[in-house]
Amino acid sequence: MNKPLFIRIVDKLASEVPYFQQRRDATGRLGLSTLQKCTAAIRMMTYGSAADAFDEYLRLSETVALSCLDNFTDSVVNLFGDEYLRRPTPADLQRLLDEGELRGFPGMIGSIDCMHWEWKNCSTAWKCQYTRESGKPTIVLEAVASYDLWI
Repeated sequence: MNKPLFIRIVDKLASEVPYFQQRRDATGRLGLSTLQKCTAAIRMMTYGSAADAFDEYLRLSETVALSCLDNFTDSVVNLFGDEYLRRPTPADLQRLLDEGELRGFPGMIGSIDCMHWEWKNCSTAWKCQYTRESGKPTIVLEAVASYDLWI
């Protein structure tokens, strides 16, 4: 995720969702920042990190990290769902088809691809869970390709 997009999400959550607004506790100390909460949620989704992995990095307990993830997903769907989680209109589809044709892929709206990537530093305890016919542990790398994802 690029930085401007991340900051846009953080700013929108901080301004519209009370859970993500930094407040003072009963002793007057500042609570967790919006950046801490959003970073924890995004890292859990992106890397599949356990909720208790943020206790030293972001100073969040397991319970708070899970609460951040729950509030983050609900809030993003509520705030950005109408814009990004809608069905494409005929105009959207035509624009994607035209762009695909310009780039040498006629009839393509988007592309999803995946591959098995060798996991060189896989722990011994997990090796058998991630090993296929090749005898080497792999993870699945999935990619969505669209000309406008970098924006």
